Amino acid sequence: MDKYGVLKKYFGYDSFREGQELLIDSILAGRDVLGIMPTGAGKSICYQVPALLLPGITLVISPLISLMKDQVQALNHAGIHAAYINSSLSENQIRQALRLAAGGRYKIIYVAPERLETWEFLAFARQAQISMVTVDEAHCISQWGQDFRPSYLKIVRFVKELSERPVVSAFTATATAVVKEDIQCVLDLKAPQVLLTGFDRKNLYFAVEKPKTKDGFLKDYIARHPGESGIIYCATRKNVEKVYGLLKQAGLPAARYHAGLSTEERKENQEDFIYDRLPLMAATNAFGMGIDKSNVRYVIHYNMPQSMENYYQEAGRAGRDGEPSECILLYSAQDVMVNRFLIENKEPNPEYGPEEILAIREQDERRLNAMNYYCMTTGCLREYILRYFGENTAAACGHCSNCQKEFIRLDVTEEAKKVIACVKECRGRYGSHVIAGILRGSNTAKLREYRAQERESYGSLPELSEARVKQLINHMLMEGLLYTTKDKYALLKAGERSEEVLEGRLQVVMRLPKEKPQEAGEPKKPAQKRKSDILNSRGLDLFDKLRELRLVIAREESVPPYIVFSDKTLVDMCVKLPFSREEMLSVNGVGENKYQKYGQRFQEAVYGYMEGRKEKLYFGE
Repeated sequence: MDKYGVLKKYFGYDSFREGQELLIDSILAGRDVLGIMPTGAGKSICYQVPALLLPGITLVISPLISLMKDQVQALNHAGIHAAYINSSLSENQIRQALRLAAGGRYKIIYVAPERLETWEFLAFARQAQISMVTVDEAHCISQWGQDFRPSYLKIVRFVKELSERPVVSAFTATATAVVKEDIQCVLDLKAPQVLLTGFDRKNLYFAVEKPKTKDGFLKDYIARHPGESGIIYCATRKNVEKVYGLLKQAGLPAARYHAGLSTEERKENQEDFIYDRLPLMAATNAFGMGIDKSNVRYVIHYNMPQSMENYYQEAGRAGRDGEPSECILLYSAQDVMVNRFLIENKEPNPEYGPEEILAIREQDERRLNAMNYYCMTTGCLREYILRYFGENTAAACGHCSNCQKEFIRLDVTEEAKKVIACVKECRGRYGSHVIAGILRGSNTAKLREYRAQERESYGSLPELSEARVKQLINHMLMEGLLYTTKDKYALLKAGERSEEVLEGRLQVVMRLPKEKPQEAGEPKKPAQKRKSDILNSRGLDLFDKLRELRLVIAREESVPPYIVFSDKTLVDMCVKLPFSREEMLSVNGVGENKYQKYGQRFQEAVYGYMEGRKEKLYFGE
């Protein structure tokens, strides 16, 4: 069987997506590969297809137990013998799995990086025929990656211990240029085929909202999206509990997830979310990595994350099925202070020396600033994200909250001069909150304590609101006219270019959105349509019936619904109306094993609904 036969038989697809074939061919030719592909681009196909064609076993090194279980469950349901070995198994279960693997039972084995260091596993690997070692979530190998795992550094030592060097493949969804270089160097990839398909997720709509109350926005938004699955990320456990309480009080089917809960409760809540029993999840960033739930329709960040890497990975859990989905960040200036506090109090890795700890702290501060600028920019949000990851775009996307706003250009050079004068007069001893208060002439206890009213710059911008002054300060920070110190106080200082403004050699212009009334909780809708939007009323009715059948089967087999069939596959059934085995196998996502398991029941459901008659249930040609 060739690669196309494997793709159709086990995965139900007729063709490969962008980049998949290049990496598969490179692996089959014995070449190392590095694939940097966005979430939902089909990274797993790139190593699972060659794993079935290579003579021996493929080891997939994966950072999370939940990720391994999801992948192995999906493979077994597709008719592929796979197993995982991690701390969730007893020693007897691990020994049994290794015995079966040595006897040729499994083609793919998922393993935690820590397991590679054990004598028992190494003894097995030395005797077995290991054709490929695949490193999933490869950004974990770099201390500049957002999920650094020290155990990943020992992978290359494990590979060198094997009797014969296998192909080494590495995959990740988010990697800056520095992380990309780290992956290649630390894994000692040999003349790798590197593929960067781009970071853009065209089905995602990005928005930054600054509502008067986040709770009000959240309640209104969820009320407008009934029945849809969504994740609400919070920076702290306290906020998770607050949001969870808010959702439960509103009678919404919600779960929660954070490190303060017991292992049993976290597991139960995660399964309730995956199985669609509780479609809403309030969580810290401890939740989500490796969760392959395809029908998450929105991800809302109740608090600003610490970095663009974290944000894009978390937001990317929306719309893994390729359907239009929304990624909304609720911003407040308080979020910056909370994140700075979390960075300052982060436990350093004991393996690092003072210089490394300082370098990482400075990197964390730069990332936080970049995240803050994302929230403040008036330019295209998608363009900002892609540029951050080193990808240049030709034009604004037209499909984010900023692109859908009208802006006016405002010359704020004179106001900027007054801000610089104030910062200089205060000799860089205060943060933006105090500087804004001085400029506006506020009469607070803190400013009286600082004797702010005695300064020349006191009250020099009385006509501007506090929000507008802070907006101006943030704009000047982004333009390099000001900068903040790297300590927890983030004191404002005048940048090198500030003199050009004071001397009249540099004009300061801000793009400001035209104020338009908009209902709370509802950003403008994405222009894209979901796959199911092509169905007419009869088609949507059949789609709902197929979803009900899928849920029944999922509960019978104790698997998440998307393991049975994705929404995309169900829509294709409504379009093609398969009455026979051949017609069902032509449906996108229906392979031979899936047909044997479920095809007959879905075929009968379609035939019964249509009463044996073919009829067009969709719009268009």
